[in-house]
Order: sequence, then C-alpha cells, then structure tokens
Amino acid sequence: MFAFMKQPEYKPAQTGPEADARYKRMRWQVFLGAFIGYAGFYLVRKNLSMAIPSMEPLGFFKSELGFVLGLNAAGYAFSKFLMGSVSDRSNARVFLPLGLVLSAIAMCFMIVPIKAIGAEHKTLAIAVMGVLNALVGWFNGMGWPPCGRVMTHWFSQNERGTMMSIWNCAHNVGGGLVGPMATYGAVWFGSWFYGQHQDLYFLVGTFAFPAAVALFIALLAFVLLRDTPQSCGLQSIEAWRNDYPKNYSEKQEETLSTKDIFFKYVLNNKFLWFIALSNAFVYMVRYGCLDWAPTILKERGIDIKSAGWAYFAYEYAAIPGTLLCGWVSDKVFKGKRAMPTILFMALVLVFIVLYWLFIDNLTIVIISLIGIGFFIYGPVMLIGVQALDLAPKNAAGTAAGLTGFFGYFLGTFILANWLMGLVAEKAGWSWTFGMLIVACLLSVFFMALTCKQESQH
Repeated sequence: MFAFMKQPEYKPAQTGPEADARYKRMRWQVFLGAFIGYAGFYLVRKNLSMAIPSMEPLGFFKSELGFVLGLNAAGYAFSKFLMGSVSDRSNARVFLPLGLVLSAIAMCFMIVPIKAIGAEHKTLAIAVMGVLNALVGWFNGMGWPPCGRVMTHWFSQNERGTMMSIWNCAHNVGGGLVGPMATYGAVWFGSWFYGQHQDLYFLVGTFAFPAAVALFIALLAFVLLRDTPQSCGLQSIEAWRNDYPKNYSEKQEETLSTKDIFFKYVLNNKFLWFIALSNAFVYMVRYGCLDWAPTILKERGIDIKSAGWAYFAYEYAAIPGTLLCGWVSDKVFKGKRAMPTILFMALVLVFIVLYWLFIDNLTIVIISLIGIGFFIYGPVMLIGVQALDLAPKNAAGTAAGLTGFFGYFLGTFILANWLMGLVAEKAGWSWTFGMLIVACLLSVFFMALTCKQESQH
C-alpha cells in the first residue's frame, strides 16, 4: 500500500452541540463530494460509443469497435471486485480522485491510436485502443467502492437507502452530460487543435474535453471528501444517531487484512453470493433492454430519431424511480432491501411483456421503456446497498465489488451483450425477450433467498 493512500488515523471523538453541528455539515460536504466525484467517472466511461459514428468514415468497423467496447466492461468488472478490497484499506479521499484522474488520462490518450496510428495500421490501432479502453474500465472501477465506503461510514443503515438512492443518480447526471459535452466540445475547441479538419473535431469533444472536466472534478472531490467520521474527530455514525444494526460491533471500525476481508467476511457469505447472482440477472435486464433498444426499433422501421428519444426516456426515467425505491426501502420496509427489489423487478417484468407484445407500436414501446427504466434502476441501486448492509463496514467495498463483478462481467458482458446478440442473430428477437423474462424471474428467486437473513440482520 502506498503511504499516501493509507487510511488516516482515528482522532479522539468530540461530542456536544458544536460537534453535532460539525457532524451535520460534514455529512453533506462528504455526500456532495461523493456525488460530484462519481458523476465525474461517467464523463470518462463509455465515450467510445459516442465516437463510433465518426470513426467509421476514418476506416474503423463496428465489429472491431464493438470488441474494444467489450473490453471496457470486462476491465470494469474485474476492477470493481479487486479494487474494492484495496479501497477497504485506503483513504477514500485519495482513492476516488486518483481513480478519476487515471480514467481521464487514459480516456484522453484514446486520441492517439485513432489519429496518430490510424486505420492504416489498424491491427496496432485496435490493440492500443483496446488496452486503453480496458484501462478506462479498470480505473472507473475505483469509483464505486470508495463511495460505498463513505456512504457506509457517514450514513446509518436506516437512512442509507434514501441517501444512496439520491447518490446513485450521479451516474445518470454524469452519463447524460457526455452527449452535450461531445457536441459542444467539438464546436468550441475542435478548430484549436485540428484547424480545417472538421472530421477530427469529435476527438476533442468526445475524449479531450470530458477528460479535462473530469480532472477538475477530481480536484473538487478531493477538497470535499473525508474518509470516516472518526478520522475527523467525530463519533461513529451508529453512535451519533444511536442507530445500531443487530450485528454491529466495534471491530467493524477496524481495518482488516486482505485475507480476512475475502475469506472471513465476503467469499464465505452465501447471502452475498445470492445477491451477486440476483445482480447478474438484474444487469442482464438493464443492459439487455438499453443496449439493444435502438437496434430493435431500427429493424422495425422506426426512425433513428425516435429510437434515440426512447433511449433517452429509458435512462432518465431512472432518476425518479431510483429515488422512490430508496425511500420505499427505508420508510415502508424499514431498511430491508430484498422485498422492494422483488416488487420492482416484478413490475419490470410487466413492462418487458408489454414491450414484446406491442413491439410495432412506438407509443407503447416508449411507455414500456420508460417503465423498465423507472423500475430497473431501483434494484440496481438497492442490491449495492444490501451488499453493504450484509457485510461488516470494514469489508463494504469488497462486498459491493463482488456484486458489481457479477453484474458487469456475467450480467452485462456475457449475458446482455454477447449471448443476447448471438441469440438475436440466430433465433430472432422473440427469444431474447424470453431470456429477459427468465432473467427477471431468476433475479427475484435469488433475492428471495436473502429475505430471512436480512430480517435477522
């Protein structure tokens, strides 16, 4: 472990009115740092997908670029799991900005294989692009675990669902800005770098401009974030709010070894495995619907503009749906996550069936995609929260990393992208809708296996 990444020492805890006022202020400061910092990661995440239409005239093909895109998801999946363990033993104030800085640098260097190497040396260009985009995914994996650590230490269990539902909207905010930034970045700065070569302006807007903004956000996140209340001379959140889970102990405030994190608290916790498997099928539905919607609609004769609005509606319906799901889990189900996840996935299933049955009706298709987007992101968020709830605080990043690995590698990379694409090509879209229905049912099944343990917890 590098010295600058080590967790800060705990200071003697202050109490009294002044400490209470400072605690309240620091909680919002840290929350804002986590929100802004995590949104910054989505400015330098999947930018290549925005660049693909402009890269085809330069001599690159969809199949080649699709492979490069897949490496991003694979890199992210492994990183979220492995770097989660590192984050549990690191200072979140340093760990998160470092990951964002490295993501921005790797994203900016994506210009090199496109412009400097080019399609004239395509094999080398694709190889370099693949390595860089895998690094973007890997460094992006340093975003969620420290945020999970911060949220676990600064917000207690009975408020965590609501606060994490608000925080989880950061990825919609950041992801939604990539398109406008690509457009206006090219307009504002393209001529500075490439003069009259307008076909290259997209390189600035898609890669360089978002990377520069991400570097600024990393600095802002460093200023706002703090690792734990105890490192600031404050009580643990459980003591301050008198909100202790049944399995709480003072040992959860200690830093664990990597061996203990993995083998004592994560890998031998069967309920975390149930959550991880449920998450894989939730992510299969999430990206199976999102990534293939434009292709399905285009093949049905629906114009690309309408398909684009359907894509937009799916993504931004997530914000109110996520907030509602977090509120319901805290206020209606009293901090339990399994039942609201099951309820929301059942409603997702209803809208998938509507989507399938009325695939040629654009109005119902958009309503269905809005419904899926509204209800799917709540379970995406809650499964991460549940992983934090069912693991000790000092193993929170690793626990969330396990669920994230299953979600992105198995659910997204293998099932939603590769397998659904293969099935659609060989057997048709009706079979893929059948797969999505089965995925909904499996996500509910594995989540139901955690209900009893969650009630005891």
